[in-house]
Amino acid sequence: MTKLGLRDSVLTLTLIPTVIIGLLLGGYFTINRYIELDEILYQQGTTISEPLAIALEQPLLEKNKQLLNRVISYTHNKHSPVVKAIALFDDNNKLIITSNYHRSFDDLLNNEQLNNLNATQVHKTDDLITFFTPIINHTSPDTKWDKSIFQTSLGTVVLQLNRDQAVIGQQRALLVSGIVIILALVLAAILALKLSHMFMTPLNKLVLATDRLVEGKRETGLNESMIGEFELLREGLNTISYSMVMQKDEMQKNIDQATSDYRETLEQYETQNIQLTMAKKEAQDANRVKSDFLAKMSHELRTPLNGVIGFTRQLHKTPLNKNQKDYLDTIELSANSLMTIISDILDFSKLEAGAMELESIQFQLRDTVNEVMTLLAPSAHDKQLELSIYISPQVPDHLTGDPTRLKQVLINLLSNAIKFTEKGAIKVDISHRLLDDERTSILVSVADTGVGIPVDKQDALFTAFGQADSSITRKFGGTGLGLIITKHIVEAMSGKITLNSAPGNGTCFTFNGVFRLPNHVFASDLPTKSLLGKHVLYLEPHEHTHHAVLSLLNEWQISVTGCFSDAEFLAAIDNKEQQYDICIIGDMASVNDMQRLKAHVKAVRESTDYLYLMLNTVSHSMREAFIGSGADACLSKPLNHRKLCELLAAPYRLDHPVHNIEQNEQTLLPLKVLVVDDNDANLKLIYTLLNEQVELIDTAHNGSQAYSLSKSHKYDVIFMDIQMPIMDGITACKLIKESSLNEDTPIIAVTAHALHSEKEQLLKDGFEGYLTKPIDEDMLNQIICDHSPQLPVSRDKLKNIPQSPPPFKSVRLDWGIALQHAGGKSELALEMLNMLLLSVPETLSLLAQAIADEDCKQVLSIIHKLHGACCYTGVPKLKSLAETIETALKSNCVLASIEPELFELQDELENLLLDAKN
Repeated sequence: MTKLGLRDSVLTLTLIPTVIIGLLLGGYFTINRYIELDEILYQQGTTISEPLAIALEQPLLEKNKQLLNRVISYTHNKHSPVVKAIALFDDNNKLIITSNYHRSFDDLLNNEQLNNLNATQVHKTDDLITFFTPIINHTSPDTKWDKSIFQTSLGTVVLQLNRDQAVIGQQRALLVSGIVIILALVLAAILALKLSHMFMTPLNKLVLATDRLVEGKRETGLNESMIGEFELLREGLNTISYSMVMQKDEMQKNIDQATSDYRETLEQYETQNIQLTMAKKEAQDANRVKSDFLAKMSHELRTPLNGVIGFTRQLHKTPLNKNQKDYLDTIELSANSLMTIISDILDFSKLEAGAMELESIQFQLRDTVNEVMTLLAPSAHDKQLELSIYISPQVPDHLTGDPTRLKQVLINLLSNAIKFTEKGAIKVDISHRLLDDERTSILVSVADTGVGIPVDKQDALFTAFGQADSSITRKFGGTGLGLIITKHIVEAMSGKITLNSAPGNGTCFTFNGVFRLPNHVFASDLPTKSLLGKHVLYLEPHEHTHHAVLSLLNEWQISVTGCFSDAEFLAAIDNKEQQYDICIIGDMASVNDMQRLKAHVKAVRESTDYLYLMLNTVSHSMREAFIGSGADACLSKPLNHRKLCELLAAPYRLDHPVHNIEQNEQTLLPLKVLVVDDNDANLKLIYTLLNEQVELIDTAHNGSQAYSLSKSHKYDVIFMDIQMPIMDGITACKLIKESSLNEDTPIIAVTAHALHSEKEQLLKDGFEGYLTKPIDEDMLNQIICDHSPQLPVSRDKLKNIPQSPPPFKSVRLDWGIALQHAGGKSELALEMLNMLLLSVPETLSLLAQAIADEDCKQVLSIIHKLHGACCYTGVPKLKSLAETIETALKSNCVLASIEPELFELQDELENLLLDAKN
């Protein structure tokens, strides 16, 4: 709705009341005039017709027509402007005489109103008003009163009056009223215009003055005086104008001063920016120098440690007395502690550089956790601590994520728990919360009964080099980097770590991590079917361990009689009606109270077929002692679910002998290997480790010697150190790849560098893989399997490998080769095959995406990883295809040249999955 201006408002407020009042008054007077003219006409007609009826009474009685005509004509002439006609009818409604015969007169001849008239009646039409007046006979022939004779009608006088003059009068009144209203409106409009002009002229001047103020002009132009309140407004605007001019001048001065100050500040900022840029560059250079220093120091520190740890392990294989074994254990423990400190420092360096990345591979949660528990169990056993783990049955076992970093978090937390706990127990509980169909959050809590942490010290634990006790007299050692590294790893897994602790009441660390659920999960290879319906007698006084093992046994559908105390256990034995298939005894005090435990073994021996003990020790002599007292086998706590299941099921499986599995003699692989290292200790260690696995070994002390040997000898694998005098390993690798007999030979980098970016750079420089110092014997064996060509095997060696039926029938699977690479261990071969099958869906998806994106480097990376997996899983055709594609991509990274091989590889992978599912 549009708002009215002042001018329009004045006109509206002036004209609207005038129009309303004029219409009301004009209408009122016009209507009154209209009604008044009709009433005058009625009165005039009555005044004429009734006297005329009296005057015509006598002539009508005398039948004097001449007199009648004279009276009627005179009356008509007397009132001629109004009278239209006068007619006289007798009592039979017959016309006697009329003063004017006109065209509408015929309507009176048949008018029923002439009958039985006692008084004057009026009939109105648009043009005429007709009066019907009866002529009454007022004379009486006798003196007697006769009402019927006295009021006898002699006839009727009909008087017709014209309405023309009345209508003209009415129209004249209406016209005069309209003229008066129009004149009033015109006068009101003139007055309103004058009034609005009187307001608008000064108001427009004030508005123009306001616009000038808005535009910043100094003069308002309001020099002439105004009337009334407008004069006050004019003076106010002039005052505002003056104030604004003064403020503008003052503000301009302030702006000039501020501009000057700002310019000086900008100059200071520019100077500071230059200084900051230089400082940033210096800091980046210093950080680069620090990273190089860490990398070099890592190499320099790990190189001697590699020799110390490696030869310590080699010495363990030789005959030693008790003291020598203790000394070696101390040396290895100290070296491992130093290696842990170095690894923590390097991990912290990775975190600072933002170089820590999580892998995304499929793994089994329970096996991953068991590896950590097995590693740390001896430390807990040495302090007589109960180490137990409970994994909720609902937790998915197959996950996709980074198992190495998950193990690192668990190792840090459990190591701290063992370190700060003198007696009691350490409990690990694992549950989960399903986020959606593709992700789950694994919740882990590690609780101990140690010294506890004060509230004011808890925040410092998650800072670099922060410790609860940082005094020089502190009891416990450590770098203070473990928890900050743990915190960053947990946050990288989209989780959060918290702690709840109080001095003397122990500590509970809780963290969670988000993992993806794999698309394909293969069935468990645990022999649980052999245990269906078996009845187990179970003694475990420790509540957490009791419930953890009981949960596993119930999950395997075993009938369990659980006992917490000796009394319950003995009562269960005394029940002669119940015979137990298996008895499991776990006791915290079993190491210190052997007699009581042996008494339990003796008491239950006759009531069970098989008897197993769970002990807080890894001592072989202790196990042998209990086995000699009647137990069938002993397991170390915390229990590995896989070992427990296989142990319990072994007597009931047709394909698994129970006792004395003969170990095959280790045979040397028919390989020729070149080892290059400038450090004699490392060179000797690698030579010693390889000498137990391969037939021929050559050594070189620098890259130049290695290059010379590669020109005259063909090797199956080359192990190359990186930092060497005369010629470093990277240069030697490039020269060997360019011109020698070993252009296709896999060259493995032996390095102490731990940063992920450095390892990626080694792969770009031509290395097929890398072996991180200190060298682990199993890892060395794995490298040889991954990167060596297909090994020829004689018929005699194949005969020595125990055969077992393949898990499924497929022309793509050579189960004999798989067993050969697994050293005859069918469980290991099956596990390797399952790992390959679990990775196939993700490999197909990533490969299809990389081919669609035409990302040759990504395809090469995927094929390289698949090739390594195929080397030891008994799929020769897949391995051959992967090797062909990888070789072609390394020489010429063009996808179009290997499209047939890529399609064939995808078909082989899909068919292998179908065979496994069928």
